[in-house]
Amino acid sequence: MVRRVHEVMAGNPVTVEKLTSLAEAARVMRDASVGDVLVVDGGRLRGILTDRDLVIRAMAENRDPADTTVQAICSTDPVTVGPDDDVDQANDLMRRHALRRLPVQNEDGELVGIVTLGDLAVERDPASALAAIAAAEPDT
Repeated sequence: MVRRVHEVMAGNPVTVEKLTSLAEAARVMRDASVGDVLVVDGGRLRGILTDRDLVIRAMAENRDPADTTVQAICSTDPVTVGPDDDVDQANDLMRRHALRRLPVQNEDGELVGIVTLGDLAVERDPASALAAIAAAEPDT
């Protein structure tokens, strides 16, 4: 049976507006216990900001987190999938583009979720180490 993205994704993705400061985005990530936020402009997806981006593109470059906006360092033009796309398609996109997460948009462009490498690991092999890590409660 073909599984669909909406069956494995996390709904209600965490978003920040493109002019949000890095400091605020980091607080949002902390409070939501996530490692990424989707960057939007008026509700439309513009990019993805990860905890790694904060370290590599901001802290390592001595950017002021209070004065630097997420749009200055986020990855832009993200690859997306639809909620009714099959899981194999999401897996192929992640492999081809070396991605760890894919925003999920419906046919109207509305953000409805995010599917991660961990979600796919749980789907493919629930007994794998990656699946166990993905299913574990985050450290706070």
